[in-house]
Amino acid sequence: QVQVVESGGGLVQPGGSLRLSCTASGSSASIGVMGWYRQAPGKQRALVATITKGGSTNYAESVKGRFSISRVNAENTVWLQMNDLNTEDTAVYYCQVNVVKVGGWYAYWGQGTQVTVSS
Repeated sequence: QVQVVESGGGLVQPGGSLRLSCTASGSSASIGVMGWYRQAPGKQRALVATITKGGSTNYAESVKGRFSISRVNAENTVWLQMNDLNTEDTAVYYCQVNVVKVGGWYAYWGQGTQVTVSS
């Protein structure tokens, strides 16, 4: 089974920056879109950003201009650079990796990494 591991979360003050990383391993299957999602207390998990194998990106409106997603296909690694953080960015951030399986694509998730923005 594919293993997905995130790192880089922590406590940061408003206006600060943080960089998250995620690596997928344990499968020879083709990996497609990779992305970041977040879940705040009492809320549903929501999309933050995605990136295709070819480098096309998509961002939630709330993070456009502040966050940047990137990847290195040869290492099955994706990053999320977060700048100008505010308290509304506080959440558990999850990495998603889409892998080809029989019958179509299957999404694997990391364990999550906590990001807390507070003064």
